[in-house]
Amino acid sequence: MKKYIHWILAVVITLGLSGCYSSTTNSGAVGVKRKQFMMLSSNQINQGARLAYTKVITGAKKKHALNKDRAMVNRLNRIMRRLVPQTVVFRPDAINWKWEVNLIQSNQLNAWCMPGGKIAFYSGIINRLKLNDAQIAAIMGHEMSHALREHSRERASRNYATQMTINIGAQLLGLGRGTASIANQVANVTLTLPNSREAEREADRMGVELAARAGYNPKEAIKVWEKMARVSKSSPPEILSTHPIHSHRIADLKQYSSIVWPLYLQARKRYN
Repeated sequence: MKKYIHWILAVVITLGLSGCYSSTTNSGAVGVKRKQFMMLSSNQINQGARLAYTKVITGAKKKHALNKDRAMVNRLNRIMRRLVPQTVVFRPDAINWKWEVNLIQSNQLNAWCMPGGKIAFYSGIINRLKLNDAQIAAIMGHEMSHALREHSRERASRNYATQMTINIGAQLLGLGRGTASIANQVANVTLTLPNSREAEREADRMGVELAARAGYNPKEAIKVWEKMARVSKSSPPEILSTHPIHSHRIADLKQYSSIVWPLYLQARKRYN
């Protein structure tokens, strides 16, 4: 049996990697057009996202930490309403998503957008960084771009394919769970994290375009990460981080905010 192991593993890997490769969004002015590996369906991911979202919101309600600052909630909704119409540039169906934004009372520097358009901001990121509207729009546009680009689906697909291959290989080789677990960690650092860093760059670039098209100064995204760099006293090396290091991120944002600057100048006439 063992003489067939390498052949079987090769077939498994080939079948996994020959799954659907596509770009989930239009490229926009920033030119995001990388092909993505999508082994799991949008429906599978969206079902999981709904459950996760409900759990987070329910937990925040129980802690009396949901949407306590009505003025801030209104501010977030106003910014979201300007950003959502711009999503059609990247994918026309997104205008019909049930977009929603909630404010969670927490000191965390965090914000996210679930697949399907459910957004959450933590009060800490707004208050500690003293964000203006354009800076909130930069963060919100970034998080919305993760959902538009279906990065969660892409990452889940890769993890699923990798884990499936590891489990089959471990069974064929007669390895214990501990060895398979170590192999999974190695695969995660080697394969998953680089794609995640690429996803962060894509979300940064798409995010500044969304903000610019909504009439928010895209260069404010640079100030967000300058603030983040000052607040973050230490940062892990880029090779072991899912996020680009601050200096690389700021340099990339300077380039792409300049690309979308004409869009901002045009949109500013409509909103100001």
